[in-house]
Amino acid sequence: MKHLHKVLKNIEEVKKEMITVDYFYNAAKDRFKLTKISEGNSGLDKIIKDQHINRPGLALAGYTALFTFDRVQILGNTEMRYLKTLSAEQRTKTLKKFFSFNMPCICVTFNNKPSDEFMEMANKKDIAVFITPLETTKFAYFINDFLDDQFTPQIALHGSFVDVYGVGLLFYGRSGIGKSEIALDLIERGHRLVADDVVMISRKGDGILMGTGTELVKHFMEIRGLGIIDVRSVFGIRAIRFQKRVELLVNLEEWDPKKEYTRTGLDSETIELLGVELPFVRLPIFPGKNITVISEIIALNYLCKHYGYDAAKALSEKLESAINNKSKFKDGNIGYERSVEYLEHDFE
Repeated sequence: MKHLHKVLKNIEEVKKEMITVDYFYNAAKDRFKLTKISEGNSGLDKIIKDQHINRPGLALAGYTALFTFDRVQILGNTEMRYLKTLSAEQRTKTLKKFFSFNMPCICVTFNNKPSDEFMEMANKKDIAVFITPLETTKFAYFINDFLDDQFTPQIALHGSFVDVYGVGLLFYGRSGIGKSEIALDLIERGHRLVADDVVMISRKGDGILMGTGTELVKHFMEIRGLGIIDVRSVFGIRAIRFQKRVELLVNLEEWDPKKEYTRTGLDSETIELLGVELPFVRLPIFPGKNITVISEIIALNYLCKHYGYDAAKALSEKLESAINNKSKFKDGNIGYERSVEYLEHDFE
């Protein structure tokens, strides 16, 4: 196993360590039906530094020793109804203690409307309050996934990323080796471009890497000698996709007669990227070699392996069986027997 950083020079780490409440609200309001009910721009400039969420039931009940107040706070039916059971004096005391912590923002589910006293303290402490009609469990799942995506480890890798037969192939190599041209040829053959030049790769969950383009470049490509083309405009919507799982890395390099390249595929290579092991193919290129067709075969071969069939292992087992049973072959000529014993009169 290799570490990609040792193999590839042009890789940049991108890590988002915080987001503002304003960014959170604008990115999530339509997706998760958030409505801001606090005053004006109150609390929108606060910072969210933690990707996890918190339900402050224990904090409202008075136990704050382990209160993770620096997370997005979610109040559901349980918390809101608990506040209603308190006497006016108890509720004021509870809310004063609750709002003494510098929380980034508060989200209230099931369209529960906080009391005037709750909102008055929130505005006074400059804490944004949002409500959503979604149920607490579903909303918490959505927000967890959204924040996990925002804070997930990311890298920017210079290459071309194409969906070939449903397999995410990421081509990389030195500048000018022909990554974009290979991607363009694959697109012309009906495959789909995810990103060219700069590919943003994020780790999602355990063992999953997702790749996408940048907001600026999207599906534009630079072809040396031609210039910039817009793949979506030229080939249509069928030729692009906005994100894809990264499943296989293809390293393009000039043919070196002194270097040994795999000929059987039995010794597969892997590369570690963002803590995830990925299959790795070292593809030597030279004039006249049809890299596009080979790329399609790489994808199809990956699918065969994924569904349990490995051609290299199958042939190896067949050869081993033949060697063990060499007495069945005439004159010991293993491997030179015709596959058809009698050719009949079929001369096509």
